[in-house]
Amino acid sequence: MAARETARSAPEPWREDVEEFLETLRLEAGLAESTVVAYRRDLVRFFGWAEERDRARPEVLESEDILRYLTQRRREVAEATVARELVAIRMFLRHLFNEERLKRDPAALLSAPRLRRTLPHTLTADDVDRLLQAASIGGWRGDRDRALLEVIYATGARVSEAVGLRTDAIEPSLRVLRLHGKGDKQRLVPVGERAREALAAWLHGTRRSLPGALSRPEVFLSKSGRPLSRNDAWRRVRAAAQRAGITVKVSPHTLRHSFATHLIEGGADLRSVQELLGHASIQTTEIYTHVDAEQITALHRLYHPRG
Repeated sequence: MAARETARSAPEPWREDVEEFLETLRLEAGLAESTVVAYRRDLVRFFGWAEERDRARPEVLESEDILRYLTQRRREVAEATVARELVAIRMFLRHLFNEERLKRDPAALLSAPRLRRTLPHTLTADDVDRLLQAASIGGWRGDRDRALLEVIYATGARVSEAVGLRTDAIEPSLRVLRLHGKGDKQRLVPVGERAREALAAWLHGTRRSLPGALSRPEVFLSKSGRPLSRNDAWRRVRAAAQRAGITVKVSPHTLRHSFATHLIEGGADLRSVQELLGHASIQTTEIYTHVDAEQITALHRLYHPRG
């Protein structure tokens, strides 16, 4: 509600167009609601700035106006935020142009800034084995935690996808499961032998002893029978890492990154990894080729006579 009220404060010439554009993103492009809300905030801020300078009308807006705005924003926020704001502005103006509400697109020639990409931290295969073994503390909780961590590492699931996994999304043989990703997009991912064994021990064993477990669709439950939350999953991963003696900061995302990195190192092609991770763009997946390149460079320096 607050976000929609903010949108109503947008400059009058753009108000309805902004809302119609955002609705298109939500319904036709299937963007997550959090992304739509962020774009709404970015557009309202930009058009508020433009209106103060009498530049908020489509027929007078120039690329220089957008550049001036972004230059000002670079002094106020992180570069990644500026890049997202430019994306929102470009997409909106292209939408108006395609709908023939603009005769020209003032943002057509503006390119997004090249951001310095931070390589995700990954665990070695040995560290992953230690982590997964440490999750098995015995009893129903150990079975659940082992199954949870095995699923995340075996499938590259996001933490929200893992805790949201339902029993009816798992193929009866436990070899394939269906993940619900961003924008309610679904994908099928295979499950390896170790993860299948852990899932079977949990689903067909100790999970049944929890209150109301047979009537709950979610796979991973707490002692009271409620679904695990994202924070619950983070705590279980951190606890297992501590028991395993892993000193670096570990999260569910670390297992997802490790999954992708180990696939690339094993020879998997980038498109396949993109599909397994549920990335909309191959550019997002390409960061894992940089991870691999870092390791190749290190090996070259270590072993090549002129490294």
